[in-house]
Amino acid sequence: MDNKYDAVIVGGGVLGTFHAYHALELGLKVCLVEKDPYPKGATTQNFGQVVPSGMNTKWQKFGRESLHIYKEIQSKFDISMRQNGTVYLASNEEEEQLLVELRAINSSNDYESKMLTQQECLKKFPGLRKDYVVAGLFFPQEVTVEPRVMIHKLQEYLVIQKGLDIKFDFPVISCESDREGVSVRNTKNEEVFGKKVIICNGTDFKNLYPETFAASDLEVSKLQMMQTKPQENYELKGSILTGWSIRRYEAFHECPSFARIKENEPKESLQKKWGVHILFKQAADGSVILGDSHQYADAAKIEDLGYDLDMDIDNFMIEEAKKIVDLPTYQIQKRWYGMYSQCKNSDIFQKTIDDNIHIITGIGGKGMTGSAGFSKKNIASIFNTKKINL
Repeated sequence: MDNKYDAVIVGGGVLGTFHAYHALELGLKVCLVEKDPYPKGATTQNFGQVVPSGMNTKWQKFGRESLHIYKEIQSKFDISMRQNGTVYLASNEEEEQLLVELRAINSSNDYESKMLTQQECLKKFPGLRKDYVVAGLFFPQEVTVEPRVMIHKLQEYLVIQKGLDIKFDFPVISCESDREGVSVRNTKNEEVFGKKVIICNGTDFKNLYPETFAASDLEVSKLQMMQTKPQENYELKGSILTGWSIRRYEAFHECPSFARIKENEPKESLQKKWGVHILFKQAADGSVILGDSHQYADAAKIEDLGYDLDMDIDNFMIEEAKKIVDLPTYQIQKRWYGMYSQCKNSDIFQKTIDDNIHIITGIGGKGMTGSAGFSKKNIASIFNTKKINL
Protein backbone atom coordinates (compact mmCIF):
# COMPACT_ATOMS: atom_id res chain seq x y z
CA MET A 1 0.00 0.00 0.00
CA ASP A 2 1.19 3.52 -0.84
CA ASN A 3 0.48 4.77 2.67
CA LYS A 4 2.78 2.28 4.43
CA TYR A 5 6.23 3.46 5.47
CA ASP A 6 9.24 2.34 7.43
CA ALA A 7 9.11 5.64 9.33
CA VAL A 8 6.43 8.28 9.81
CA ILE A 9 7.77 11.53 11.27
CA VAL A 10 5.22 13.81 12.95
CA GLY A 11 6.28 17.46 12.85
CA GLY A 12 7.87 19.34 9.95
CA GLY A 13 10.28 21.54 11.89
CA VAL A 14 14.05 21.19 11.86
CA LEU A 15 14.13 18.32 14.37
CA GLY A 16 11.52 16.25 12.52
CA THR A 17 12.92 17.04 9.08
CA PHE A 18 16.44 15.94 10.00
CA HIS A 19 15.06 12.72 11.48
CA ALA A 20 13.45 12.18 8.07
CA TYR A 21 16.75 13.01 6.34
CA HIS A 22 18.72 10.41 8.28
CA ALA A 23 16.02 7.76 7.89
CA LEU A 24 16.19 8.34 4.14
CA GLU A 25 19.98 8.07 4.28
CA LEU A 26 19.48 4.55 5.69
CA GLY A 27 17.44 3.66 2.61
CA LEU A 28 14.11 3.68 4.44
CA LYS A 29 10.72 4.68 3.03
CA VAL A 30 9.75 7.83 4.94
CA CYS A 31 6.70 10.06 5.31
CA LEU A 32 6.83 13.43 7.07
CA VAL A 33 3.48 14.83 8.25
CA GLU A 34 2.97 18.45 9.31
CA LYS A 35 -0.19 19.88 10.86
CA ASP A 36 0.05 23.25 9.06
CA PRO A 37 0.11 24.07 5.33
CA TYR A 38 3.85 24.77 5.82
CA PRO A 39 6.28 24.85 8.76
CA LYS A 40 5.89 28.05 10.77
CA GLY A 41 6.97 27.23 14.32
CA ALA A 42 10.23 27.80 16.18
CA THR A 43 12.27 26.60 13.20
CA THR A 44 11.23 29.69 11.20
CA GLN A 45 11.28 32.19 14.08
CA ASN A 46 14.92 32.14 15.16
CA PHE A 47 18.22 33.75 14.12
CA GLY A 48 19.33 30.94 11.82
CA GLN A 49 22.66 30.52 13.55
CA VAL A 50 24.49 27.18 13.51
CA VAL A 51 26.88 27.72 16.42
CA PRO A 52 28.39 24.59 18.02
CA SER A 53 30.76 26.96 19.82
CA GLY A 54 27.95 27.92 22.21
CA MET A 55 27.18 24.35 23.27
CA ASN A 56 28.50 22.19 26.07
CA THR A 57 30.90 19.37 25.22
CA LYS A 58 28.15 16.77 24.65
CA TRP A 59 26.08 18.89 22.30
CA GLN A 60 29.03 20.44 20.55
CA LYS A 61 29.72 16.99 19.09
CA PHE A 62 26.19 16.97 17.65
CA GLY A 63 26.59 20.57 16.49
CA ARG A 64 29.85 19.87 14.70
CA GLU A 65 28.26 16.90 12.95
CA SER A 66 25.41 19.25 12.00
CA LEU A 67 27.92 21.60 10.37
CA HIS A 68 29.17 18.75 8.19
CA ILE A 69 25.61 17.83 7.23
CA TYR A 70 24.59 21.40 6.37
CA LYS A 71 27.69 21.84 4.24
CA GLU A 72 27.21 18.50 2.48
CA ILE A 73 23.61 19.36 1.58
CA GLN A 74 24.53 22.91 0.53
CA SER A 75 27.13 21.49 -1.88
CA LYS A 76 24.28 19.70 -3.68
CA PHE A 77 21.29 21.99 -3.18
CA ASP A 78 21.03 25.63 -2.07
CA ILE A 79 19.44 25.71 1.39
CA SER A 80 20.59 29.34 2.08
CA MET A 81 23.70 28.42 4.07
CA ARG A 82 26.53 30.97 4.34
CA GLN A 83 29.87 30.27 6.02
CA ASN A 84 31.07 33.53 7.56
CA GLY A 85 31.88 32.27 11.04
CA THR A 86 30.81 33.31 14.52
CA VAL A 87 32.41 35.86 16.82
CA TYR A 88 31.95 36.40 20.55
CA LEU A 89 32.75 39.96 21.63
CA ALA A 90 34.01 40.61 25.16
CA SER A 91 33.18 43.97 26.70
CA ASN A 92 35.44 43.69 29.75
CA GLU A 93 38.26 41.68 31.29
CA GLU A 94 35.95 39.08 32.85
CA GLU A 95 34.35 38.24 29.53
CA GLU A 96 37.76 38.24 27.84
CA GLN A 97 38.96 35.71 30.42
CA LEU A 98 36.03 33.46 29.56
CA LEU A 99 36.95 33.70 25.87
CA VAL A 100 40.54 32.70 26.62
CA GLU A 101 39.31 29.72 28.63
CA LEU A 102 36.79 28.67 25.97
CA ARG A 103 39.49 28.82 23.33
CA ALA A 104 41.63 26.47 25.43
CA ILE A 105 38.70 24.04 25.78
CA ASN A 106 38.06 24.09 22.04
CA SER A 107 41.74 23.68 21.28
CA SER A 108 41.77 20.49 23.35
CA ASN A 109 38.65 19.34 21.47
CA ASP A 110 40.33 20.10 18.11
CA TYR A 111 37.72 22.71 17.21
CA GLU A 112 39.15 25.69 15.39
CA SER A 113 38.94 29.14 16.97
CA LYS A 114 41.05 32.29 17.06
CA MET A 115 41.40 35.09 19.59
CA LEU A 116 41.01 38.57 18.10
CA THR A 117 42.48 41.74 19.53
CA GLN A 118 40.37 44.85 19.88
CA GLN A 119 41.86 46.27 16.68
CA GLU A 120 41.24 43.04 14.77
CA CYS A 121 37.60 43.08 15.90
CA LEU A 122 37.15 46.70 14.87
CA LYS A 123 38.67 46.04 11.46
CA LYS A 124 36.64 42.86 10.81
CA PHE A 125 33.21 44.11 11.93
CA PRO A 126 32.20 47.54 10.58
CA GLY A 127 30.46 49.84 13.03
CA LEU A 128 31.64 47.96 16.10
CA ARG A 129 32.16 50.47 18.90
CA LYS A 130 35.64 50.86 20.33
CA ASP A 131 34.22 51.75 23.74
CA TYR A 132 32.45 48.36 23.88
CA VAL A 133 34.81 45.68 22.62
CA VAL A 134 38.09 44.64 24.26
CA ALA A 135 38.64 41.30 22.48
CA GLY A 136 36.89 38.61 20.46
CA LEU A 137 36.88 34.87 19.83
CA PHE A 138 36.21 33.82 16.24
CA PHE A 139 34.99 30.41 15.00
CA PRO A 140 35.54 30.32 11.21
CA GLN A 141 33.76 27.02 10.50
CA GLU A 142 30.34 28.12 11.70
CA VAL A 143 27.48 29.04 9.40
CA THR A 144 24.19 30.85 9.16
CA VAL A 145 21.01 30.03 7.28
CA GLU A 146 17.87 32.00 6.50
CA PRO A 147 15.38 30.34 8.89
CA ARG A 148 12.26 31.20 6.88
CA VAL A 149 13.89 29.76 3.77
CA MET A 150 16.08 26.89 4.96
CA ILE A 151 13.42 24.44 6.17
CA HIS A 152 11.43 24.76 2.92
CA LYS A 153 14.54 24.31 0.78
CA LEU A 154 15.67 21.34 2.87
CA GLN A 155 12.30 19.64 2.46
CA GLU A 156 12.32 20.41 -1.26
CA TYR A 157 15.74 18.76 -1.50
CA LEU A 158 14.53 15.67 0.36
CA VAL A 159 11.47 15.31 -1.86
CA ILE A 160 13.29 15.86 -5.15
CA GLN A 161 16.54 14.02 -4.51
CA LYS A 162 15.82 11.59 -1.66
CA GLY A 163 12.25 10.45 -2.27
CA LEU A 164 10.63 11.85 0.86
CA ASP A 165 6.83 11.92 1.01
CA ILE A 166 5.45 14.99 2.80
CA LYS A 167 1.85 15.49 3.80
CA PHE A 168 1.06 19.07 4.87
CA ASP A 169 -2.18 20.15 6.56
CA PHE A 170 -2.17 16.79 8.36
CA PRO A 171 -3.03 17.38 12.07
CA VAL A 172 -2.47 14.06 13.84
CA ILE A 173 -5.09 13.07 16.39
CA SER A 174 -4.13 9.46 17.11
CA CYS A 175 -1.29 6.94 16.91
CA GLU A 176 -2.43 3.35 17.41
CA SER A 177 -0.02 0.40 17.55
CA ASP A 178 -0.70 -3.14 16.42
CA ARG A 179 1.43 -6.07 15.28
CA GLU A 180 1.98 -4.49 11.88
CA GLY A 181 3.20 -1.14 13.20
CA VAL A 182 1.49 2.16 13.96
CA SER A 183 -1.56 3.78 12.40
CA VAL A 184 -1.29 7.58 12.29
CA ARG A 185 -4.66 9.27 11.75
CA ASN A 186 -5.53 12.93 11.18
CA THR A 187 -8.61 15.11 11.72
CA LYS A 188 -9.95 14.19 8.26
CA ASN A 189 -9.75 10.48 9.09
CA GLU A 190 -6.85 10.09 6.66
CA GLU A 191 -4.33 7.47 7.66
CA VAL A 192 -0.69 6.53 7.14
CA PHE A 193 1.11 3.54 8.62
CA GLY A 194 4.65 3.35 9.92
CA LYS A 195 6.77 0.56 11.32
CA LYS A 196 8.16 3.31 13.53
CA VAL A 197 6.60 6.68 14.35
CA ILE A 198 8.78 9.54 15.56
CA ILE A 199 6.94 12.49 17.10
CA CYS A 200 8.84 15.79 16.90
CA ASN A 201 6.01 18.30 17.15
CA GLY A 202 7.02 20.35 20.17
CA THR A 203 4.43 20.58 22.92
CA ASP A 204 1.65 19.57 20.49
CA PHE A 205 2.21 15.96 21.51
CA LYS A 206 0.06 16.81 24.54
CA ASN A 207 -2.97 16.21 22.31
CA LEU A 208 -1.80 12.64 21.65
CA TYR A 209 -0.41 11.71 25.06
CA PRO A 210 -1.83 14.09 27.68
CA GLU A 211 -0.66 12.01 30.65
CA THR A 212 2.90 11.80 29.33
CA PHE A 213 2.83 15.53 28.68
CA ALA A 214 1.50 16.28 32.18
CA ALA A 215 4.27 14.21 33.76
CA SER A 216 7.03 15.94 31.76
CA ASP A 217 9.21 18.82 32.92
CA LEU A 218 8.72 20.78 29.71
CA GLU A 219 8.65 24.53 29.73
CA VAL A 220 8.25 27.06 26.95
CA SER A 221 10.54 29.99 26.19
CA LYS A 222 9.23 33.09 24.43
CA LEU A 223 11.84 35.07 22.50
CA GLN A 224 11.38 38.53 21.00
CA MET A 225 13.34 39.50 17.89
CA MET A 226 13.43 42.36 15.39
CA GLN A 227 14.67 43.02 11.88
CA THR A 228 15.95 46.39 10.70
CA LYS A 229 15.37 47.85 7.30
CA PRO A 230 18.10 46.90 4.79
CA GLN A 231 21.40 48.59 5.62
CA GLU A 232 22.82 50.63 2.73
CA ASN A 233 26.44 49.92 1.72
CA TYR A 234 27.03 47.93 4.89
CA GLU A 235 28.15 44.34 5.44
CA LEU A 236 28.27 42.54 8.79
CA LYS A 237 29.45 39.02 8.15
CA GLY A 238 28.59 36.01 10.27
CA SER A 239 26.95 35.73 13.68
CA ILE A 240 27.82 38.48 16.17
CA LEU A 241 27.37 37.40 19.79
CA THR A 242 28.14 39.75 22.65
CA GLY A 243 28.98 39.85 26.33
CA TRP A 244 25.58 38.70 27.48
CA SER A 245 25.83 35.68 25.19
CA ILE A 246 29.17 34.90 26.82
CA ARG A 247 27.44 35.03 30.20
CA ARG A 248 24.55 32.84 29.04
CA TYR A 249 25.64 30.15 26.58
CA GLU A 250 26.23 26.66 27.96
CA ALA A 251 29.74 26.36 26.50
CA PHE A 252 30.98 29.01 28.92
CA HIS A 253 29.58 27.13 31.93
CA GLU A 254 32.52 24.73 31.49
CA CYS A 255 35.07 27.54 31.82
CA PRO A 256 36.97 27.60 35.15
CA SER A 257 36.10 31.25 35.84
CA PHE A 258 32.41 31.04 34.96
CA ALA A 259 30.95 30.32 38.42
CA ARG A 260 32.91 33.14 40.06
CA ILE A 261 31.98 35.65 37.35
CA LYS A 262 28.29 34.72 37.50
CA GLU A 263 28.34 35.05 41.29
CA ASN A 264 29.62 38.61 40.98
CA GLU A 265 26.90 39.70 38.57
CA PRO A 266 24.13 42.03 39.78
CA LYS A 267 21.29 40.02 41.26
CA GLU A 268 18.65 42.18 39.63
CA SER A 269 18.79 43.75 36.19
CA LEU A 270 16.61 44.17 33.13
CA GLN A 271 18.90 41.76 31.28
CA LYS A 272 18.12 39.07 33.85
CA LYS A 273 14.46 39.97 34.18
CA TRP A 274 13.87 39.65 30.46
CA GLY A 275 16.62 37.12 29.70
CA VAL A 276 18.24 39.46 27.17
CA HIS A 277 21.46 38.75 25.34
CA ILE A 278 22.24 40.89 22.33
CA LEU A 279 22.95 39.20 18.98
CA PHE A 280 23.35 40.57 15.46
CA LYS A 281 22.98 38.69 12.19
CA GLN A 282 22.73 40.24 8.77
CA ALA A 283 20.09 38.69 6.54
CA ALA A 284 20.49 38.08 2.82
CA ASP A 285 18.66 41.32 1.94
CA GLY A 286 21.09 43.44 3.98
CA SER A 287 18.80 43.93 6.97
CA VAL A 288 20.06 43.02 10.43
CA ILE A 289 18.23 40.72 12.83
CA LEU A 290 18.47 41.82 16.47
CA GLY A 291 17.55 40.14 19.72
CA ASP A 292 16.74 38.35 21.78
CA SER A 293 14.88 37.97 25.06
CA HIS A 294 13.83 34.87 27.02
CA GLN A 295 10.72 34.53 29.17
CA TYR A 296 9.61 31.17 30.55
CA ALA A 297 6.45 29.35 31.59
CA ASP A 298 5.49 25.74 32.21
CA ALA A 299 4.42 24.14 28.93
CA ALA A 300 0.98 23.46 30.40
CA LYS A 301 0.58 27.18 31.12
CA ILE A 302 1.89 28.65 27.88
CA GLU A 303 -0.82 31.30 27.99
CA ASP A 304 1.02 32.90 30.94
CA LEU A 305 3.56 34.22 28.43
CA GLY A 306 0.90 36.18 26.58
CA TYR A 307 0.51 36.65 22.86
CA ASP A 308 1.74 40.21 22.55
CA LEU A 309 5.08 41.87 21.90
CA ASP A 310 6.40 43.86 24.84
CA MET A 311 7.70 47.15 23.43
CA ASP A 312 9.68 47.85 26.61
CA ILE A 313 11.74 44.74 25.89
CA ASP A 314 12.25 45.67 22.23
CA ASN A 315 13.24 49.25 23.09
CA PHE A 316 15.66 48.03 25.74
CA MET A 317 17.33 45.66 23.25
CA ILE A 318 17.65 48.42 20.65
CA GLU A 319 19.29 50.78 23.12
CA GLU A 320 21.71 48.05 24.25
CA ALA A 321 22.51 47.15 20.62
CA LYS A 322 23.35 50.78 19.87
CA LYS A 323 26.03 50.62 22.57
CA ILE A 324 27.72 47.79 20.66
CA VAL A 325 27.37 48.42 16.90
CA ASP A 326 26.71 51.68 15.04
CA LEU A 327 24.44 50.49 12.24
CA PRO A 328 23.57 52.89 9.43
CA THR A 329 19.94 52.59 10.56
CA TYR A 330 18.08 51.12 13.51
CA GLN A 331 14.72 51.57 11.82
CA ILE A 332 12.77 48.37 12.40
CA GLN A 333 10.74 46.78 9.60
CA LYS A 334 9.61 43.61 11.41
CA ARG A 335 9.06 42.48 14.99
CA TRP A 336 8.03 39.00 16.11
CA TYR A 337 8.36 36.42 18.82
CA GLY A 338 9.15 32.74 18.68
CA MET A 339 8.39 29.99 21.15
CA TYR A 340 10.26 26.76 21.73
CA SER A 341 9.98 24.01 24.29
CA GLN A 342 12.80 22.77 26.48
CA CYS A 343 13.24 20.63 29.58
CA LYS A 344 13.95 22.04 33.02
CA ASN A 345 16.12 19.13 34.15
CA SER A 346 17.46 17.47 30.99
CA ASP A 347 18.79 18.50 27.60
CA ILE A 348 15.99 16.95 25.51
CA PHE A 349 12.70 15.12 26.10
CA GLN A 350 12.54 11.51 24.91
CA LYS A 351 9.85 8.94 25.61
CA THR A 352 9.18 5.61 23.91
CA ILE A 353 5.60 4.29 23.80
CA ASP A 354 4.71 0.74 22.73
CA ASP A 355 8.26 0.19 21.41
CA ASN A 356 7.41 1.71 18.03
CA ILE A 357 6.35 5.25 18.96
CA HIS A 358 9.15 7.64 19.92
CA ILE A 359 8.53 11.16 21.23
CA ILE A 360 11.52 13.48 20.79
CA THR A 361 11.02 17.14 21.63
CA GLY A 362 12.10 19.87 24.02
CA ILE A 363 15.44 20.49 22.29
CA GLY A 364 15.18 24.16 23.27
CA GLY A 365 17.45 26.71 21.66
CA LYS A 366 19.72 23.95 20.35
CA GLY A 367 17.39 23.04 17.48
CA MET A 368 18.96 24.77 14.49
CA THR A 369 22.48 23.81 15.56
CA GLY A 370 22.01 20.40 17.13
CA SER A 371 19.11 18.71 15.32
CA ALA A 372 21.01 17.41 12.30
CA GLY A 373 23.74 15.73 14.34
CA PHE A 374 21.48 14.48 17.14
CA SER A 375 18.96 13.02 14.68
CA LYS A 376 21.69 10.99 12.98
CA LYS A 377 22.50 9.18 16.20
CA ASN A 378 18.86 8.89 17.27
CA ILE A 379 17.68 7.37 13.99
CA ALA A 380 20.50 4.83 14.18
CA SER A 381 19.35 3.93 17.70
CA ILE A 382 15.65 3.67 16.80
CA PHE A 383 16.31 1.42 13.81
CA ASN A 384 19.01 -0.60 15.58
CA THR A 385 21.71 0.09 13.03
CA LYS A 386 25.32 -0.03 14.06
CA LYS A 387 26.35 2.64 16.53
CA ILE A 388 27.39 5.93 14.94
CA ASN A 389 30.26 7.69 16.67
CA LEU A 390 30.09 11.49 16.64
